[in-house]
Amino acid sequence: MRLSTFSVACFTILQSTYAAESNLTTPLSSHLILPTNFKPPQVFKNANLVRSVNLEKGYVKETVNVVIENIDTKPQDEYYVPFDGSVVGKVGGFEVWDKKDTTKSAFRSELVEYDTYRSIHSGNRKRRMLTLSSPTQFYRVTLPEPLSPSAQLTLSITYHLLSSLSPLPATIKQQDKQYLKLTLSIYAPSAYLTQKQKTKIKFPGVDIPEYTGEPERQGSTFTYGPYDNIPAGSESPASVRYEFTKPIIHATSLERDIEISHWGGNLATEERYQLTNKGASLSNHFSRVTWQSTQYYNPPVTAIKALNVPLKIGSLNPYFIDDIGNVSTSRYRSNLREANLELKPRYPIFGGWSFPFRIGWDANLNNFLRNIKGDQYTLKVPFLEGPKMGEGISYEKITLRVILPEGATNVKYHTSVQVVTESISQHRTFMDTLGRTTLTLTAMNVIDESRDADLFVTYEYPMTAGLRKPITIFLGVMAVFTTAWVVGRVDTSIGKKS
Repeated sequence: MRLSTFSVACFTILQSTYAAESNLTTPLSSHLILPTNFKPPQVFKNANLVRSVNLEKGYVKETVNVVIENIDTKPQDEYYVPFDGSVVGKVGGFEVWDKKDTTKSAFRSELVEYDTYRSIHSGNRKRRMLTLSSPTQFYRVTLPEPLSPSAQLTLSITYHLLSSLSPLPATIKQQDKQYLKLTLSIYAPSAYLTQKQKTKIKFPGVDIPEYTGEPERQGSTFTYGPYDNIPAGSESPASVRYEFTKPIIHATSLERDIEISHWGGNLATEERYQLTNKGASLSNHFSRVTWQSTQYYNPPVTAIKALNVPLKIGSLNPYFIDDIGNVSTSRYRSNLREANLELKPRYPIFGGWSFPFRIGWDANLNNFLRNIKGDQYTLKVPFLEGPKMGEGISYEKITLRVILPEGATNVKYHTSVQVVTESISQHRTFMDTLGRTTLTLTAMNVIDESRDADLFVTYEYPMTAGLRKPITIFLGVMAVFTTAWVVGRVDTSIGKKS
């Protein structure tokens, strides 16, 4: 009777409902559908605009500080920022702040969508026909409070552009300098009349052999303008070509797993990279002799020679594996002030070459997890870690999985990184019954500056869910012994019993 009661209790715990009640943060993609001929209402004007383009790293980073003014007779709270249809897919990290009050959080911004179908009436029937999408896409910025008529507000708009730089020439010799070309519009993208504006371009050096127009030049900074009364949607095509004898490090894919273990008190992290160098390709075959000769005086090169991965202090058991095993060189240094994993590929990664690899490490869970009250927990982890390089790293796609303990429910999250998709699923590992609750987030067009962004995950983990694992192990062991005992009692003899 006691055994039967105990078995029923174990079965109840193992079958307890734990499907994660998804109450996730709404992703930043918009569900607003606009007609293809949409044009923002002319309720604002840009009184003064200063655009800064930074080319010091392997991607383009832009900052637009603009004073907007409501020229309508009613309060307005929707401001639109246009991008060409060929460029909008390269935009990442789009954020808008109050320039004069940085203590406030970023304004809500979203990429609006277009209705690519139009209705056609034929007699009494109505059909939907596919049409070409608009060449211009918009980010819609919602101000926290409607701006009164004739009132002004200073906005700081920041974003970065991936895959916008192209090496020119596209192929170079192993020891040659590398030059990049950027094509842009001198006028900042704007859906409104701009009374006054200028554009500043910051280069990594002073070797700039080709550029459009006659900018004001101060060291490695070019200034175009000021320009007056620029109509909405105006463009002034321009291009610049400058020296950038560094690798352009780009990860086409990063899969990052963070696994939580309450029983072991461990936080295990693994990152899988598809890394490539988008710089100029070699015009001739790679020469190991030439490469070794340059190691004595260390000149600037376009190849990736090593990767530096700073980890959290106290990280344990780091590992590094590439596609054919750990044949590359790695070194881990850890003390009370730093934890640093140094990776050196078995060959220098020149332009057009790829380097897939994975790294991982453990950490004390107590440094990242807090018990709020009762069964409620909060996890604080970096959204992005990985290599930290002076020339910068861009990520085309990041898939982040947070694998919570089996039985975790009511999962919520918050992060400043723009997430395009989110989901809750189950991840089954050794001795799991129904699988571990897994939060999966996907981000696009991310740069290494997101290393400073944290991910907060809250969830509930009842005590009955914590007992699921030991009870499963106990029942598994009992099943093995019971099976062995039953098999041992079977008479396998051929002859008759005497």
